[in-house]
Amino acid sequence: MLDLGFVSAILPNKNLWEVLDFAHQQQFACVEIMCWPTSNADTRRYAGVSHIAVDMLSYEDLLALKAQLALHPVKISALGYYPNPLDPNEEQALYYREHIKKIIKAAAVLGIGNVNTFVGRDYTKNVVYNMGKFTEVWPEIIALADSLDIKIGIENCPMFFTDDEWPGGKNLMTTPKIWDQLFSIIPSKNFGLNYDPSHMVFQMMDYTYPIYHYAEKLHHVHLKDVKVYPEKLNRVGILANPLEYHSPKIPGLGDIHWGKFISALNDVRYRGPIVIEVEDKAYEGSDEDIERAILSARNHIKQYLP
Repeated sequence: MLDLGFVSAILPNKNLWEVLDFAHQQQFACVEIMCWPTSNADTRRYAGVSHIAVDMLSYEDLLALKAQLALHPVKISALGYYPNPLDPNEEQALYYREHIKKIIKAAAVLGIGNVNTFVGRDYTKNVVYNMGKFTEVWPEIIALADSLDIKIGIENCPMFFTDDEWPGGKNLMTTPKIWDQLFSIIPSKNFGLNYDPSHMVFQMMDYTYPIYHYAEKLHHVHLKDVKVYPEKLNRVGILANPLEYHSPKIPGLGDIHWGKFISALNDVRYRGPIVIEVEDKAYEGSDEDIERAILSARNHIKQYLP
């Protein structure tokens, strides 16, 4: 009923086929494949991984890859790329947006129905300003997706963790109130969510609420846990940089009750991919640690699946 997978960003030292073979060996149904530009200069954690370099592949190359992928038992749940398309540096923002368009076009050729990304944000400006930028920038991108029948899943991560993203964070798509405004500006059925419940937890919000209120907008789901440390929160407060009081964790080691979460997905009859996203610093010591994290998360989630 639910296709369990993982995000390929955590396996940067494997090529595409090694990632898919590992997924098959470990009984995963799908993988979200990262498609960062080959000339990427983003040095933040988990950025820059490219298991399908769409900017290096011709139309014929993509058709050949599609034929190869059709023979593999593990499917690609989405193509992923998470930059800041509303970056205050307009040259940089344009570069990000153009690469998103390349990924949308590649997804259409490959027969992959989902592309996941961020809306972006000028983190130095307020929400009203960024709504205006969104209105200028995003209709063209979604129009391309509509023309090719590709679903765009925007992850709801604030991209505010440290001083580098202060004060506003680098992704506007953070709360249901903002989602409603953006979905009103672009009322396309293809414009929706790549929903990650962990980002609701550290904002002190109900992580099942979006499932029940945005069921038709759930294009893709990330499974990432989070641990909020009450003693740290009591000391610094919610206005502090979020990493001062919380940490991303693998499913089963944080504050999310995954049985409750998956029950909610079943309640609304969600039938799409659910993919584990590993960003747990406790499992970054070696490749063996990373694989152990993926399998530990898989084992925890599978107990709630039919």
